[in-house]
Amino acid sequence: MHFFRPTNNNYQECKRCVMDTSDPQISFDENGVCSHCHYFDREVKPILMEDKEILKNKLTQIVDKIKKESKKNEYDCIIGLSGGVDSSFMALKVKEFGLKPLVIHVDAGWNSEIAVNNIKKIVDWCKWELHTLVMDWEEMKDLQLAYLKSGVANQDVPQDHVFFAALYNFATDNSIKYIMSGGNLATEAIFPQSWHYTAMDGKNLKAIHKNYGSSELKKIPIISLLKYYFYYPFVKGMKVVRPLNYLCYDRKKALEELRQIGFKEYGSKHCESIFTKFFQRYYLPERYGYDKRRPHLSSQILSGQITREEALKELKEPLYDKMELKRDTQYIIKKLGISEEEFYLYMKAPKREQTDFPSDLVLYNVVKKIQRILEKRRGKKIKYYS
Repeated sequence: MHFFRPTNNNYQECKRCVMDTSDPQISFDENGVCSHCHYFDREVKPILMEDKEILKNKLTQIVDKIKKESKKNEYDCIIGLSGGVDSSFMALKVKEFGLKPLVIHVDAGWNSEIAVNNIKKIVDWCKWELHTLVMDWEEMKDLQLAYLKSGVANQDVPQDHVFFAALYNFATDNSIKYIMSGGNLATEAIFPQSWHYTAMDGKNLKAIHKNYGSSELKKIPIISLLKYYFYYPFVKGMKVVRPLNYLCYDRKKALEELRQIGFKEYGSKHCESIFTKFFQRYYLPERYGYDKRRPHLSSQILSGQITREEALKELKEPLYDKMELKRDTQYIIKKLGISEEEFYLYMKAPKREQTDFPSDLVLYNVVKKIQRILEKRRGKKIKYYS
C-alpha cells in the first residue's frame, strides 16, 4: 500500500473519517483513506473489538486487585472530576465497582457554572466527599497570560499541567497508587501529534513563563517530565486505570445515564472549562486552523458511534454562536485583567512552537523509550494503562 502526503496547497479530507490536511503530518493511501484510520485499524480496533465478557473479566480482576491491595486503607484510588462527560460517567462506574475513591476537583479559575453543578450532582449521587484544590489565581493568571503572549498553540497547558501535578501530589500524599481516569479510546483514539506537545514538561512551562510572565510561580504545583513519566509509575508504582476502555464506552449512552441524575450538557467535548471552550472553539481555529472536533468526531466514526455523514453535518455547524463568543471573550479579558487592545494584540502575535523554548523533549523521548521497554518486560498493557 502506498501513502502520500499532500502539499500545503493541496487540501484533502479523509474518505473514511473527517481528518484533513490541517494536520500537516497526515498522509493518504491510494483510496483517500488517511494514516489516522490505518493507525486505528492497526492499534485500536483490535482492543475495541475484544470480546465483551473477556473485557469485563479483565476489569473485574483489576478492581479486585485494587481492593485487595488497599484493603486496610481509607481510600483505594483517586478520581479527578472536571464536570465533563467522560470523568463523570467513569465516576458512576467506580461507584458501581464498590471502590473507595478519594475524589478531588482542581479549580484553576475557569470552571463553568454547569461544570460545578455537574460535579455536585455526581458526588451527591455517589455519596462521596469532594476535596476541591483551589489554585492560586494570581499565579494562574500570570501563567495563562504568559502562554497567551507566547503565541504557542496549546493554550491549555497551564490548566492541564496543574491539574495532573496536583492530582499526583495529592495521591502520593495520601499513599494512593491507583488513579482512575475517564480517558478512553472510543472518543480519543485519534489525535494529531503535530497539534500537540505534552503538557507535563515543567521545564518548558517555566521557560515560557520566564519569557512572558511577570511574577514568580511559588504556589501552583509544577512537576517534571521525568517525575511524571518515570518516578510516579516506576518508582512509586502508581498506575492510571482507564475503566471506559473495558466498558464498550458509548458517549451518547453515557449522557443518557448521566441525565438521570441531573447532569447537564455543556456543548462540545472538554467545554466544561470556559477557557478550554474558548481555546478549542476560537483560538485554535482562528490562529492555527485546527478544529478539534475533527479528531473527536473521527474517533467516534471509527469506533462505530456515529456515521461520517453525522460528523460532516456537525462540522457545518458554527464553532461559536456570535453572542456567546462575545460574552466569553469579554469574560476572559476581564478575568485576565487586560484591555481588549492587549488581548487582540496577543491574538495577532507571531506563532511559536513550544519547542522554540527550552524543554525536556530529548529527555522525554528517552524516558518514553525506557518506559516502553519496562512495560514490555512487565507485560503491562499500554492499551489499558498509561
